[in-house]
Amino acid sequence: MKEHSGVETVIAELREALARAGIILPSLGLDPVSYAHRTMPPLVELGRCNTETARRLARALGER
Repeated sequence: MKEHSGVETVIAELREALARAGIILPSLGLDPVSYAHRTMPPLVELGRCNTETARRLARALGER
C-alpha cells in the first residue's frame, strides 16, 4: 500500500493556508480512489463548497 503521510502533510498545509485566508473546505482530504490505485499518485480531494466560499477562494487566489 502507498505511503500517505506525505499527502496528509500537504492536506494539513493546505487546510492551514486556507484557514489563514478565512476559507474552510469541509471535504478537503485524501481521494480514496487514487490512493487505492496501484500506479496513480494519490490525489487531494478539494470537495464541494458553497458560492460564498468559492468567491472567497477566488479573491484569495487573486491577491497573489
